[in-house]
Amino acid sequence: MPLPEDSPATVETALSPGLSRVQRILLTAAGLLALFLGVLGIVLPGLPTTPFVLLSAACLARSSPRLHHKLVTNRHLGPLVRDWEANRSLPLKIKWLSTSIMSGMVALSAWQFSGRPGLQALVLALGVVGCIVVWRIPTRR
Repeated sequence: MPLPEDSPATVETALSPGLSRVQRILLTAAGLLALFLGVLGIVLPGLPTTPFVLLSAACLARSSPRLHHKLVTNRHLGPLVRDWEANRSLPLKIKWLSTSIMSGMVALSAWQFSGRPGLQALVLALGVVGCIVVWRIPTRR
């Protein structure tokens, strides 16, 4: 039996051409996992929220427009996703804020590994990588 023209399956197929059913399922699963990690990041210090929510939005935009729409219209996470999708940049204030918070968490984590110089170096190196990633994103004034 053919699907009605406006059914979710028809819409998803029309909006994500070139993806097989398996690819759509894998992207949806990755999007939901990233969203789960992003929500966990709200309450767990050291686990970032924003990158996981944006990764989730990217995966769901390709695999499930219905779930992407739910994310974009979510009262709490929607503004973050809508702002990113509209501007693809971060305000300077947010870059400084995220760098400050990240630096504090990296310093605390490195301090926790006192006596383990290898782990301290790893934590500090990952912190530097995180800061580089943030500052490579275009800046919006």
